[in-house]
Amino acid sequence: MHKNASLHRILLSLVVICIAIYSTLPLRDKPFGKYIVSCATHEKQKFEGLMQQASERVSGGLSKSLYSAIRSIADEENLDLSQFFRNKNISDIKNLREKNKILLDSILSDSKRKIKLGLDLMGGVSIVLQVNDPKFNACGTAEKTEQLNKVIDIVRQRIDGLGVSEPLLRISGNNSIEIQLPGISTKDNPEVIDVIKKPAKLEFRLVHSTLVPRSEFDRAPIGYETLQLEKDRDNTSQQKTYVFVKKIPEMTGSMLKHASVAIGQYGEYEISLSMTDEGTKRFEKITSANINRQLGIVLDEKLYSAPVIRSVIPNGHASISGNFSQRDAIELANVLNNPLEVSLKFVELSEIGPSLAEEARASSLNASLIGAVIVVAFMLVYYHVAGIISFVAILSNVILMLGVMATIGATLTLPGIAALVLTIGMAVDANILIFERVREELLGGKLLKAALHAGHERAFSSILDANLTTLLAAVILVVFGTGPIKGFGVILSIGIFTTIFCTLVLARGLLGFLVDGELVKKLMPNFKIKPIAFDFLKHPKIIFSVYIAAIVLCSALIISRETKIYGIDFTGGDEISIKFEQRIPPNEISRLASENNLGEVTSVYQKSLLDNSEILRVQTSQGNGTKIFDRLSENFKEAKLSLIEKTEIGSSISGEIKLNALISILLSMLGIAAYVAFRFEFAYGIGAGISTALDVILTVLIYLSLGRQISAPMIASILMVVGYSINDTIIVFDRIREELKLNTTKALKEVVNLSITKTLSRTLLTSTSTFLAALALYLFGSGVIVDFALTFLIGIIVGTFSSIFIASPIFYKYQIGRGKQLQKAA
Repeated sequence: MHKNASLHRILLSLVVICIAIYSTLPLRDKPFGKYIVSCATHEKQKFEGLMQQASERVSGGLSKSLYSAIRSIADEENLDLSQFFRNKNISDIKNLREKNKILLDSILSDSKRKIKLGLDLMGGVSIVLQVNDPKFNACGTAEKTEQLNKVIDIVRQRIDGLGVSEPLLRISGNNSIEIQLPGISTKDNPEVIDVIKKPAKLEFRLVHSTLVPRSEFDRAPIGYETLQLEKDRDNTSQQKTYVFVKKIPEMTGSMLKHASVAIGQYGEYEISLSMTDEGTKRFEKITSANINRQLGIVLDEKLYSAPVIRSVIPNGHASISGNFSQRDAIELANVLNNPLEVSLKFVELSEIGPSLAEEARASSLNASLIGAVIVVAFMLVYYHVAGIISFVAILSNVILMLGVMATIGATLTLPGIAALVLTIGMAVDANILIFERVREELLGGKLLKAALHAGHERAFSSILDANLTTLLAAVILVVFGTGPIKGFGVILSIGIFTTIFCTLVLARGLLGFLVDGELVKKLMPNFKIKPIAFDFLKHPKIIFSVYIAAIVLCSALIISRETKIYGIDFTGGDEISIKFEQRIPPNEISRLASENNLGEVTSVYQKSLLDNSEILRVQTSQGNGTKIFDRLSENFKEAKLSLIEKTEIGSSISGEIKLNALISILLSMLGIAAYVAFRFEFAYGIGAGISTALDVILTVLIYLSLGRQISAPMIASILMVVGYSINDTIIVFDRIREELKLNTTKALKEVVNLSITKTLSRTLLTSTSTFLAALALYLFGSGVIVDFALTFLIGIIVGTFSSIFIASPIFYKYQIGRGKQLQKAA
């Protein structure tokens, strides 16, 4: 019976792992030209001729890429590309251009790697958009900054709607914004710029009731203008008609509440519009006064539709119909929901290399690998056969995480890789918890089969509670966070589910198969650790005094050093653009800045897609731009550097993201405390909430007192500390709850000390494995990885200490105080 259950678990795990591996393929981008030829199923010779024609266009400079060349040829020759790809089911799309576009987009998407890489690992494109509005130019500096920040927030929401993860947006100069998009090619996605800068000016305008122009050149009556309306004639062409539309709108998009994609009565995509309360009243008034007249729906001076008003519309609903593909409809709804108040002009487009130098990327990836190997080696040495099972579970966990990330389109950055490695360190916690419970049962005299079953049963509630509390924090980060905070919450959520699956399904199945089949006689060494007789609750006042002293000391150090606590991510700084004849390695620029105490430096090479020129861009803290250029010129004379311009750049972490990050962290800690209070009882919630808050405060202060600055990766590692701290505390609390049920006659103090003692080996083993992984990242990594690892190293030490000496004493003191109150009341 047990053996069959184990086999079922193993088979289920194999199926899930195979699906995950398939989801990650291909691991690298496939050349679009070769891939599209391999995808053609019919009339291959004719298609190869088309590809030859497209290649000649690209080599002749008529098209930027094969993708755009194929689209252009198909449009010019009214060619239906689906005839070559009969396996693509798009016959329901009438408009030929849209049909070809959707087909090529699908093939292009299939040719790309499924695991997206961030700007630090892969680079991407940089787009500079300039505000093109006379009213804006007349504003003061403070008002301009406020408007530019508003533009950034709206553009960020549009980019999120396009499915691009981890973009970088910031103010550049006093009238522009810079947008960096990872893994995007404007050669293959030329529409992305238009979607970002489209103002989304929506207007409802009346069409002339009697006059109809015969062509676009017919003179419009006073107060009207001629606009073009396109309608499908058949599968291959469109009928263009012209109408006279009022210049002054009856209503604008300011009264629009929400836009969404809907399916029309004939199965076509359209945009469903919902009005505000004021808009509903206004729309009812317009429709009641203009029965049997056409009402034009105009967006950015383009007439999309002009339906006839048949009756009064009192519910505030309308729709925009047109020749929309699903993607077009989604993009249009996204733009309408995030309208810009100013128009933007495209001024610069360039390819950017990875923000981390090749040497830094290699060392950080090696550090991640070393960290993973150390954790695995630790488990193999300490647990023998059980350690091998743990290794299989950890490897499967990473595969599942990457598979889910590829499926949902999450972006993998270097801090993300570090988070994966540290997740490995934390994932072994569940295995250690089970193995230590099995060891207890074996030392209690049970046989291996019975000990394995009992160990899993008794560890289950601890694993469930620890992961549910962390999941609660992750969900809060996803719901309330934005940008990198939300992304971290998504990765954390994925890690929780994959860890639970690999521990309770895969690892349990493998262990059960080995033990029930009597393939092994011993899972791990049965050495007995002599419990220490220590009163963990004896000196709470001294412990709290040490905490308070550490907080005061670190705060004093930060103030005395006059340390700027925020990095460029949060404050902005200087950006210098440099022309060169010989490249300077980015790691050499960072080294030079460090030697001259010029603070944080990020350097990237950018190649213009407009004129193919290449420049070096160096970002540094405010006031250091000219200094870093002077030092580079002195030390690298052979590069023949010349300064093109120096620009002040804004923060890449907006005020909204900073506020959301703070709110998310506070809500996650409150949510954890509330869950623990509900799942256990109120005293446990008080202990968990206070200890987690102290962990975060002390970790941040120690980090800053070491002369470091708060950056985006550091925020992510603080969130890791929250998850790690509460996970550790829950394990101790779960054991206290269990021991209170088993030892009803013992004093509370004795039970708490016993519980801490029994979980001490698990606490130290988990802390050691996670600490070793973080230490490898700190010693062998570089750049942001070092900051990430350092924060987590501090958090591990502080969190381990607090789960033993802070959380449990708070629980105990609260219970004793409550008991005295109840005695007085009695």
